[in-house]
Amino acid sequence: MTTPVTPELLLRAYASGVFPMAESADDPDIFWVEPALRGIIPLNGLHISRRLARTIRQRPFEVRVNSAFDAVVEGCAEPRPGRENTWINATIRRLYGRLHEMGHAHSVECWRDSRLAGGLYGVHLNGAFFGESMFSRQRDASKVALAHLVARLNAGGFALLDTQFITPHLASMGAEEIPREDYLARLGHALRLRGDFHAFKADDDAEKVLRLAGYP
Repeated sequence: MTTPVTPELLLRAYASGVFPMAESADDPDIFWVEPALRGIIPLNGLHISRRLARTIRQRPFEVRVNSAFDAVVEGCAEPRPGRENTWINATIRRLYGRLHEMGHAHSVECWRDSRLAGGLYGVHLNGAFFGESMFSRQRDASKVALAHLVARLNAGGFALLDTQFITPHLASMGAEEIPREDYLARLGHALRLRGDFHAFKADDDAEKVLRLAGYP
């Protein structure tokens, strides 16, 4: 008999170094993934270009946290060039929506003219944050959201930002691959900490965001 996937089981999986995916949005099932090489962004190693720093200072977006979690997941599931089909299915939406209600899943959102321009979402467990997906409808929205996320994690005493895999976009922002054994050691350390996702209180302070995100 297949064990039903509950939010509690999902958190135990993350704590063991495993995460779920689906074959497609139309497939109701999920499968567990534990890659031999794991993507992370070192919290002292985010790459912010001068142009992106200038954008953050100009504050073209209103950055919010957890104001539209389901809409961010929906945005991440939208088809885009190079990826017409998404792995975010109804089961994943339901599970992560429940984790959000429990305080274990969060969204960082960029808004412009009262419209969601981009953002990201992921799972918070002790001193680890597991990034799930990100999207942009306007230029740099996901990059600004990522910089705000890193600032927030550093302010809150986190030790690990997991990106699961590496994409060219993430690599340009400082993501790197590490072996599973190294990842599990870092995960174990992070799980012994008490990260506070809500410690950061100044999303409208661009200089504070840049400083906490590690911009020189």
